[in-house]
Amino acid sequence: MPAIWGFALAVSVAIFARLAGLDRDRAFYPLVLIVIASYYDLFAVMGGNRPDLIQETIAFALFASAAVIGFRTSLWIVAAALAAHGVFDFFHHEIISNGGVPPWWPAFCMSYDVAAAACLALLLRLSPPGRGPAGPLAKGG
Repeated sequence: MPAIWGFALAVSVAIFARLAGLDRDRAFYPLVLIVIASYYDLFAVMGGNRPDLIQETIAFALFASAAVIGFRTSLWIVAAALAAHGVFDFFHHEIISNGGVPPWWPAFCMSYDVAAAACLALLLRLSPPGRGPAGPLAKGG
């Protein structure tokens, strides 16, 4: 059930962002990626384990870096990083044993990430050449 909710929320956010015009700025999806990646740090703080926080912060830095690089070059990098975060969610428990992560979170976040990546990829694919998902602000599409 968490996977269904994650998928539904990602699609709803993408539709809302499109209708409200929030995705006209190329920063929208990179910012979504940064926020998504930060949640594991939050869970590490809630779990109270400093080694978990250090490991989660390293992972966060990698995804935040991908968001910035994708923002500056090509939003396809952001779409790939969102999908990669979904894979990270699937294997997270084998990489980092963060006791603050709710049991339902990995399935929810994995489906959210993959659906958000698919929504961004669809927007990029449907965009005219040289333009991003919503217009001239989104270079590198």
